[in-house]
Amino acid sequence: MSKHRGSLLPFFSFKSIQSSIFFTFSCLILITVLLTSVNSYRLSVDAIETNSQNYIQEIIKQVNSNIQSYIDNMENISLLAMTNKDVKYYISNNAFISTSDRRPYEKRISDLFQAILYSRKDISSIMVFGYNGHYVSDRRITVLNPYTKLENQSWYQNAKSKGGQSVISPPHIQNIIDNEYRWTVSLSRELKSTDGIQGEGIFLVDLNLSIINDICSKINLGKKGYVFVVDDAGNIIYHPQQQLLYSNLQTEQITKVIHAKNGESFNVNDDKGKRIYSVQDTNFGWKIVGVTYADDLIVNEGTIRNSILLYALVGIFFSLLLSLFLSYRMSKPIRMLQRDMKKVERGNFDIRTEIMEINEIGQLGRSFNLMLAQIKNLMQEIIQNQEHKRKTELMLLQSQINPHFLYNTLDSIIWMGEQKQHEEVVLMTSALAKLFRASITKDKELVPIRIEFEHITNYLIIQKMRYNEQLNYEINIEPSAMPYMTLKILLQPFVENAIYHGIRNKPEPGNITIRGFEKESTIVFEVEDDGQGMTPEQLKLIWNPDPTSIRKKTSGGIGINNVNERIKLYFGDQYGIQIRSELEEGTCVTITIPKLKE
Repeated sequence: MSKHRGSLLPFFSFKSIQSSIFFTFSCLILITVLLTSVNSYRLSVDAIETNSQNYIQEIIKQVNSNIQSYIDNMENISLLAMTNKDVKYYISNNAFISTSDRRPYEKRISDLFQAILYSRKDISSIMVFGYNGHYVSDRRITVLNPYTKLENQSWYQNAKSKGGQSVISPPHIQNIIDNEYRWTVSLSRELKSTDGIQGEGIFLVDLNLSIINDICSKINLGKKGYVFVVDDAGNIIYHPQQQLLYSNLQTEQITKVIHAKNGESFNVNDDKGKRIYSVQDTNFGWKIVGVTYADDLIVNEGTIRNSILLYALVGIFFSLLLSLFLSYRMSKPIRMLQRDMKKVERGNFDIRTEIMEINEIGQLGRSFNLMLAQIKNLMQEIIQNQEHKRKTELMLLQSQINPHFLYNTLDSIIWMGEQKQHEEVVLMTSALAKLFRASITKDKELVPIRIEFEHITNYLIIQKMRYNEQLNYEINIEPSAMPYMTLKILLQPFVENAIYHGIRNKPEPGNITIRGFEKESTIVFEVEDDGQGMTPEQLKLIWNPDPTSIRKKTSGGIGINNVNERIKLYFGDQYGIQIRSELEEGTCVTITIPKLKE
């Protein structure tokens, strides 16, 4: 397999450290220069595009300003009508006796409107419609279209709903006058009474868009760029190819334009090429949109690319020379470090490599020296851990049969002997002997669970005979778990704690239950009692005892931390002890060890 891998990468196997470093540096330099060149080219192109977009935005702002001035002039015309006395009287609720009474007013108003039309060639017509049914236009005789209802016109309804504000309609065919159908944009406005509260009529100006066409068509946005205008509903006000749009031979990004914010730009890349849309909002709901093509903005892209490529090649050449020099300088201390590492491989941990320079190689040498020192410390620590493990074992074994327990057991044997209870004396003495034999043997640390079962059974026989009716116990260990191995004298400390701290001081009899069973890849023991239990504070002191509590601990107490550490030393940190306890309810100790066979 190794031979096959070597054949896959023939160019990446170097016998010389200098060659390896030079190859690595060269690859890094080539990648760095390549990424830098590409990024520089991209940044240059982006900078040109950004500057061009800013310039286009300024042009669109100027177009916006010109169109805004144009619309403001139209609104001024509506103000002229609103302040004209003849117009106000004509559409007021004053009743004219006959048609001849209205004629002078109609003539003066029509003359006024005609004078405005003479000075403004972009206005198609000017009309006023009174709510009293009278109407007048810039013509001497005005005949309305009998098939068109004035009240159904959108410009009429919008102006009436706005209550005196100017309303600009989208482009539409104006058919309010009989036999006339003009393509126009309408500016309409409700005329108020003298008190400014009551509406009396609608003022209408139809625009033929010639001024807007002139403003937008003269804008130069590169060879293919152009400007178009839409309203807030997406209707085209002006477009240089408006007929193609209406015939669906060309499309525009109307939806994106409508949702774009004022001054925002967005890009579109399709079969027509990359285009940049710049949007400006007007005060009256229109959007001025400038469309530019990316290839029009960057006319010297080839020159920029060639310049960056030339500088990249020069940089690569000098960088490779520098990498050759650096690889030569670095190879010598690395070879020295390699020589010292081979000595360590042969078992010499007392060697220290020489640090020639204060740089990365010197830091590597210092790390190597620190590693050797750490290895020696770890080896010493392993020895100390083994000693600590044996000390913990001795401490635990010494705590199993304490003098107080032995004294009480012997005292019970004497008392039973005086009472002529010979069978009980033999049973307790036999159990005590077996208990001592299990405690003092040190030939094996791990014993089968059946041996631990016999040990804890003997221990409980003695305690049952001492406490009589005060203590009841039950041992349930699955037969299938008996062949597996466990630490010897593992259960006695927890049973002793259950008796001395949980059951002995109860006014009524206490019960101890010992369970043992298999659970996946582990053996689980449970020692449960219904004794006095513990508070959370007492439970916390078991795992974190303070010195005073240790000194005050009764002779019956066993160091649970000691046993837990013993389990972890032999089996690993994932095994150990868990304790559940409630005051006046009892305590349950769970011990988890791995499945091990003899």
